Amino acid sequence: MTATLHTLENGVRVICDPMPGLETIALSIVAGRGAAYEDPARSGWSHLMEHMVFKGAGGRSARDIVEVIESQGGSINAATGYERTSFQVRALKGGLDLGMSVLADLILRPTLDPADLTREKQVVAQEIAEAADAPDDYVFDLVQAAAWGEHPLARPILGTVDSVNAATVEGLAAWRSALYAADRLVVSAAGAVELDEVLALARRAFGDLPAAPGAPAFVVPAFVGGRKGQVRKLEQAQLVFMLPGVSAREDDYFALRIFAEVLGGGMSSRLFQEAREKRGLAYNIDAYADTYADIGALGVYAGCAASDAAETAKVCADQIVGLAERIEDAELARAKAQLKAHMFMAREQPLSRAEQAAGQALMFDRLYAPAELAAAVDAVTPDDLRRLGRTILGPARSASAILGAKGALKAGETFARALG
Repeated sequence: MTATLHTLENGVRVICDPMPGLETIALSIVAGRGAAYEDPARSGWSHLMEHMVFKGAGGRSARDIVEVIESQGGSINAATGYERTSFQVRALKGGLDLGMSVLADLILRPTLDPADLTREKQVVAQEIAEAADAPDDYVFDLVQAAAWGEHPLARPILGTVDSVNAATVEGLAAWRSALYAADRLVVSAAGAVELDEVLALARRAFGDLPAAPGAPAFVVPAFVGGRKGQVRKLEQAQLVFMLPGVSAREDDYFALRIFAEVLGGGMSSRLFQEAREKRGLAYNIDAYADTYADIGALGVYAGCAASDAAETAKVCADQIVGLAERIEDAELARAKAQLKAHMFMAREQPLSRAEQAAGQALMFDRLYAPAELAAAVDAVTPDDLRRLGRTILGPARSASAILGAKGALKAGETFARALG
């Protein structure tokens, strides 16, 4: 059986993906808005809103929301990203009705009590502090700020203490309407589900949801580049380097994914073999493709001794330049196999499957069959990777973020210089 995509009269999209033989269901309701749509005054409000709906909704208290799901063997969660916000329920077969009802309450009928808001601001402030205290997390906030200039992508999803504290119940209510409007909402169910039930429950829950005033106009980001660094007393220096890439909608999307895989996707990758196995510079080192609807980037992360930071940076740059010039046939074949394995293994989990389908609906307004994705991966050629290499290195712009001893901070300059 294959997943199907349907659109209700008001624009809400509904996905049903039956998985025969399963005794569980996954339901993900995804809004195609997130932190990338926030202006500076409302930075962090999408994440704060995600917190607030769990404080009470549809007549249920915070405890009731959790207990009513868990009493039926289920679990409930949510996540905020730059381009979307999702609410998820995992449950036993037959739990779709309850899951849909609870998630609809969270999205459409949150209580938004002022006293709860005061307390939740304190909780989020602690979350912001915790992120700042985790150098291997915070360094990624720094590189976002270096890469994307004044765009919302440069700001942390959590926002700042000041912007979160500025939120009011009335302001959040208006923001909720903008985030969760009908034309940007996807209801995605996978596992032990049937189309007729999914459509009926989605129509009952969201069929009357009207269009709403939009969030602030989205500005297409541009990769700016630059260097950020902070001196900290750490056992290891934390390094992240970023270069401009391509978006999820561009033809070279899978070329970027393969480039990242060959560069630093596993123990056979160039960075792992050169920086760790051959030189012993870093215990953790990897590469990743960071893609959005309109832009993307190639990133590299490494944790190393401060005294090795500059050499590690040069190794990273050298490996990127070398891969942009030439890839071995065996490397390309191995990367394709790894990428397809990642995609297909994720499809064995109902929640991953529901989330993946929702993302496709939001990004492309269609669903992709696994065979279609595999064919796109297999179609990537060495010429594609060389062309992508010119895209990555052509603008002569890079972003870097370094946390650690003062001597490590020169690694950003070393990386940029080694790119040529």
